[in-house]
Amino acid sequence: METKSMMEENMEVHVRIPAPLKKLAGEQDVIKSQGKTVEEVLRWLTDTYPGLEERLRDEKGEVRRFINIYVNDEDIRFIQNLQTPLKEGDQISIIPAIAGGSCFWGRVSPTFRVWGNTQK
Repeated sequence: METKSMMEENMEVHVRIPAPLKKLAGEQDVIKSQGKTVEEVLRWLTDTYPGLEERLRDEKGEVRRFINIYVNDEDIRFIQNLQTPLKEGDQISIIPAIAGGSCFWGRVSPTFRVWGNTQK
């Protein structure tokens, strides 16, 4: 019979891999992992797929500032960062920031974007 602590250690979570990093993760969209915190899962992920290490972490071992990590659509920076606890079935999403923009000036509203001249 499994004890509660044994079951917690074997919690399965799913890590969504973004397209730019798929090649480094064996062409997988989603990777099943185990861990009690985001840090444990990230450590397992970079140990298993070493090419991800330099893409996800800086020289100090911190998550790169242009990498956003979410647990079930919640940004971990607003929870407990890498110490964010996980539970069975949680989904971790790794989202690299995308640089770029538009050559058009526009006005942003909550429901749509108006392109072109912003004069009234």
